[in-house]
This record gives sequence, structure tokens and C-alpha cells, in this order.
Amino acid sequence: MSGWEAEVSGREAVVSGREVVVVGVSGSLASLAALRAGAVQARRGGRVLVAVLAWEPPEGEGLYLRHPDPAWARHWYAEARGRLDRAFDEVFGGAPRGVVVERRVVRGRAGRVLCELAAHPDALLVIGARPRRHAARTHRYVHAHAACAVLTAPAPARPRGMRRTLRRMTAEDFALANQ
Repeated sequence: MSGWEAEVSGREAVVSGREVVVVGVSGSLASLAALRAGAVQARRGGRVLVAVLAWEPPEGEGLYLRHPDPAWARHWYAEARGRLDRAFDEVFGGAPRGVVVERRVVRGRAGRVLCELAAHPDALLVIGARPRRHAARTHRYVHAHAACAVLTAPAPARPRGMRRTLRRMTAEDFALANQ
């Protein structure tokens, strides 16, 4: 079974009788650090790495349920799946070595989805340390409701002024750097 065949098949904490490391992935730098830390923990403990990207319709479930559009839901799902794939490409260049990986794209609030997937006391839940404003709710929910150990992975530090410098760079600047 490929990683995408069992995306939403269930929200159990044990996959094929093996313990899991559940990682919340959003594409942020903090979640990429969490994905890397989760892979290390899964490799070290012989566990399955379950990378989860939870998504909701942009206007929220309430409005979507009043005016459902399956075509848009498929589009948002595909976008979320692409974000999860890009996260693996950015962190590992594809798939991590020496780890059994299961990728899941689940529709629902991130905190609730992560806690449901890591409901077993032997599971490990890994999240990024620097939440953006909209992710702070997820962090509060996870820390209040997790039934297992929670590992918070710090995002890499950004040098001061780097964002401003990168915004001002042009394609020619990158071309000159590669010569």
C-alpha cells in the first residue's frame, strides 16, 4: 500500500502493530524542523513516521457545509498534498532513509487531528516550536489534549536582516552567485 492509499483510512495511533511518531507538517520552517526531528526519533526507536498535514476549507467548515463544492474540496486537498510532498523534498530531498513513512492529508483542525492520530500513550507527537499567529491555537490544543509525549522542535534561527536582504535580491543576483 502506498503512502497515499491510506491517507484518511483511519486515525489510529498504531500502524500495522508498530508504534508511531506523529509529526504535524504545515510547510513552515518550524514544521520542517519538526519533520526532521520526527524522522530522527522514528529511526532511533524503530517507529513509523506519520507525517500529517491537516487542512480545512479556507472559508471554514461552517460556510463550506452551507454551500459544499466537491470540486473545490478536491482542489484544496490536492494543494495540501502538494505542500506535504514539498516539505519532504525540502527536508530530505524525497523520502528519509531508514524510516517507514506514512503521509496523511486529513481534513480537520490541526490540533484535533494530531491528538487523535497520537492517541496511544506510547506514541510521540512532534510539532514545531515557533508557531505563527494562526498556529498558536494548534499548539495550545496539542499541549492541553495530547495523550502522549509531545516533542517541540525549534525552528532554525534566521540571521537579523536576512529577510530584508532576500526581498531585495533579484534573479541576476542569484545568477552572479552561481558563477
